[in-house]
Amino acid sequence: MNAAGGDRTERAGMAPLKKRLGKDGLSDRRRDVILLQPGEGRHYRLGLLTGVFKADEAKTEAAYSVSEWILEPGLNGIGEHSHVANDEVFYVLEGVPEILIGNCWRYCTPGTFLRIPAGTLHDFRNTGEATARLLNLFIPGGFERNMPRICAWFSDQEKL
Repeated sequence: MNAAGGDRTERAGMAPLKKRLGKDGLSDRRRDVILLQPGEGRHYRLGLLTGVFKADEAKTEAAYSVSEWILEPGLNGIGEHSHVANDEVFYVLEGVPEILIGNCWRYCTPGTFLRIPAGTLHDFRNTGEATARLLNLFIPGGFERNMPRICAWFSDQEKL
């Protein structure tokens, strides 16, 4: 509440929070169904790796983002990295990718589930002969904001 009796959202031209949220505490946007057919979503091509974003911060209010990662045979990783404030969940849909967790590479078959806590070093690669596909959940969301910069980096690497 502010001194005039309203909350800050009213001054910003927004409905008060209580009016924007349903009885379940979720906004209309968070209650909307997201339905995409196979192959649909926003695609980012990174050499032998393709990311397809299915639900992003705009649809989930940054609670999470969901993407599918397609690893072509011969993908030798994207580089060891970690996310300071985000957990990642991977579920292997197809193929036998290798996923680095800390300092240990692990072969993962379809149905493998992994939760990688924030701050944990990780990477993935596909040294097999078949395409691998991973479903990814990034918590909290917003990872897709980085994709234009990541795509530019991959493009620069291909030119070297």
